Amino acid sequence: MKYAPRNSFRDYTRDPEAICPFYQDVFGWRFKKFECGPIEYWTVTTGDDKEPGINGGLARPRVGQGPGTINTIAVPSLDQSIKKIEERGGKICVPKMEIPKVGCLAYAEDPAGNVFGFIEPHPTAK
Repeated sequence: MKYAPRNSFRDYTRDPEAICPFYQDVFGWRFKKFECGPIEYWTVTTGDDKEPGINGGLARPRVGQGPGTINTIAVPSLDQSIKKIEERGGKICVPKMEIPKVGCLAYAEDPAGNVFGFIEPHPTAK
């Protein structure tokens, strides 16, 4: 079986604009508001692409969601992953959605209640 790599992280915070300077000053992270998606979102660059690590994003929590961090896993097929998650006792908590030029994304809860994202990247996405 080929392993699915952790692709990115999402930090959910009630005031993303206020928290950006903290991470920028402490860790040197760079933030850029992403204007193309379904929610207000900032991309986070955590370092040089030539170095190990992952980048991520910042957003406000959805209704009923608290602040926290969610990891996102890259998968070859979102539909096949949804099927496997449900067959193995997980549940889809945010259904499949398309993010233009990025890919198709969904969120699931594992049988222990841990939430994670999974994305089928768009063929032209970096």
